[in-house]
Amino acid sequence: MTIRAVACAVALASLTSLSISAVEQAATPPPGFVALYNGKNLDGWRGGDTQDHRKYLAMAPEVRAKQDADWLADVNLHWRADGPELVNDGKGRFLTTIKEYGDFELLVDYKALPLGDSGIYLRGVPQVQIWDHTNPAEFKNGADKGSGGLWNNSAGAPGKDPFVLADKPFGEWNHFRIIMKGNRVTVWLNDKLTVDNAVLENYYDRKTDIPERGPIELQTHGSEIRWKNVWIKELPAGK
Repeated sequence: MTIRAVACAVALASLTSLSISAVEQAATPPPGFVALYNGKNLDGWRGGDTQDHRKYLAMAPEVRAKQDADWLADVNLHWRADGPELVNDGKGRFLTTIKEYGDFELLVDYKALPLGDSGIYLRGVPQVQIWDHTNPAEFKNGADKGSGGLWNNSAGAPGKDPFVLADKPFGEWNHFRIIMKGNRVTVWLNDKLTVDNAVLENYYDRKTDIPERGPIELQTHGSEIRWKNVWIKELPAGK
């Protein structure tokens, strides 16, 4: 082997090592965060829907168990674990954490396809919106303003529309950072502030605050969406 060939081999090995290291680093939650997805299966998750979480908790145990079983059967049809990614085919129930959360910081990456309409429910309440911002059929609903707003807030309410259009082109990964304290939410999409400490209205009863605790839901319909690096850090209440 020539000296040049050896040098190339060493450089390639070094580059491969760096690439593997970067992947490993990207798959490790930052200090204080834990992964909601284990990289293997859907353990820790159940199915969900646009449903007041308080009503879910108020169900008789046998009724709730049957609903959970029905939802989980649906989840298994439309969601799958694909290595570091959670994949949904654009149909079915929402992937919902079994654990409930109060105040938290949530990090999550997603990659959407055209015609998708998804979002992230906070404590079971809709939602940090994910749009196809290029779909003219949804411009009337604000899709042209981009993802990252609290779309289910009342018209004109703070947070309903994102401050900026921060979506990346289709085929690229987008990154959310979401902080929830009390009933207020701050959102960054791809490191751009889209919502600043806005009240998340209770979609199910706007006269009352959202629940103090509830699940995280990955809502999706319309087209395939992929999620990865779903990490959460619980925050002390009231701080």
